Amino acid sequence: MIDNMNGEALEVKNIEQVRDIPFIDVRGLSKAFGRNAILNEVSFSLNRGESFVIIGGSGTGKSVLIKSILGLIDPDKGEIRIDGVLFSTLSANERRKTLKRFGMLFQGGALFDSMTIAENIAFGLVQGAGMNKEKARKIALEKLDAVDLSKKVADLYPAELSGGMQKRVALARAIATNPEVIFFDEPTTGLDPIISGTINDLIVRCVREIGASAVTITHDIKSLRQIADRVGLLHKGQFIWQGTLSEIDCSENPYLEQFINGNPHGPFTD
Repeated sequence: MIDNMNGEALEVKNIEQVRDIPFIDVRGLSKAFGRNAILNEVSFSLNRGESFVIIGGSGTGKSVLIKSILGLIDPDKGEIRIDGVLFSTLSANERRKTLKRFGMLFQGGALFDSMTIAENIAFGLVQGAGMNKEKARKIALEKLDAVDLSKKVADLYPAELSGGMQKRVALARAIATNPEVIFFDEPTTGLDPIISGTINDLIVRCVREIGASAVTITHDIKSLRQIADRVGLLHKGQFIWQGTLSEIDCSENPYLEQFINGNPHGPFTD
């Protein structure tokens, strides 16, 4: 028996068996909105402690895939397994417990304008975990330090911070509950190269410190090279290439080559 982050016992034969099971395993996932097919039998897995980066053009299904895993969208077909358990078979209560193991950094940050920085970071602790506000604030201040922000900003409001600082606050909120896997949706969009590099470094550092796995959507090739262990190229609702970071530059996949190098001509455009 081992305990998960909610203090609940999980029955397994041995710890090696747990490590061999992908944390997230997606098989044959499909989703259409009307006649518009977004996902077409997508499959991929995420191992514990791994950083998987999803790349691809706009409208290829990246966000729909993430929202399906998070339970925000119901797929039309396919399976999503969390720790080997089929997500669709879980009760509503079990789903809520499973989703508490996830953290999310939204593309725009999605901070609450009417809440202070500390309240934003502590939101999941108070509302999701039922923690008292005093203890949650203490953790929020610790997470500010983890993303290299001064505790002096704790009682400010999002509008009083720069875009880069807001993104750090959003990262602090994403890691506040010490999730087992964090989803990042375009974490460096709209930021200058220096701030983007800082955010990427913080993502790597924070994920390693809490021992989490990560799934990131990005168009930023520099970000990809900083944070990825493995990469998947999504095109027309399918992964047309998956491999390790070291395999990218020696791949002969013409789609991957065009995307990575930003070539105007190639299979995406010809």
